[in-house]
Amino acid sequence: MRSIIACTAIVVLGCGNAFCATNGLVSLSHYDEVSPDFLGMRSQGIEGIIHEATYPSFDRDSKYVYRQNGASKAGLLWGAYHFGNASDGVRQADHFLDVVGAGMASAPTKSGVLLVLDAEKNTHYPGGTMGVRQAISFIRRVHERTGLYPGFYSNENWIKSLFNDAALDSASRETLNKCWLWIANYHYRPAFTGPWNTWSLWQYTGDGVCQLPRTSFPTAVANISKVERTIFNGDRDSLREFWAGHAWKR
Repeated sequence: MRSIIACTAIVVLGCGNAFCATNGLVSLSHYDEVSPDFLGMRSQGIEGIIHEATYPSFDRDSKYVYRQNGASKAGLLWGAYHFGNASDGVRQADHFLDVVGAGMASAPTKSGVLLVLDAEKNTHYPGGTMGVRQAISFIRRVHERTGLYPGFYSNENWIKSLFNDAALDSASRETLNKCWLWIANYHYRPAFTGPWNTWSLWQYTGDGVCQLPRTSFPTAVANISKVERTIFNGDRDSLREFWAGHAWKR
């Protein structure tokens, strides 16, 4: 999630018949060196954190469990993502679930853990870029072990160029459609989501990059001046229901 191109309450954007969204999620990884003020985030309307758990080659994020414990104590929802590469998708999924499962044992979260595959162009980890074949293997393995289909994260251009290829077979397309979509676009509201019908989460900023109005789309929160922020496609109650329906509970 590193390679893509003042809020006192939850910001609700454009609520009406066409669009109602809640600006209440933050994503973090070991690249965020500042110790997050989770209570401060909560007081500023953040509802949940999605943190990198694993990345190539079969590493675990050193800050994952510590921050999981802190976020849970602050009453925040918790999610985990794996940054994929071109190696075997099943092995990647097993590593991811083993790390997340161990974290759940040491830092229990009542709401469970939202699971996400980050499948974007890989410019900073070893092992190349995850392709469709590895992504499908990863998704199916997560479903086999947890009974859940993970969220699928990528930027809009990468989804358009790689995961909506006309040559994509129907079985792979069906597997992707069983995942919920977390899309990144720092310039405008996502317009292209194929092969998904719509997005569930929209990451609109990272590292301070954002071409949207700061009044509705802040790039900071609590004690972090440049952070990855994400909007949920619904209101706050719907966000809680979404988490309850998609999180892994052991």
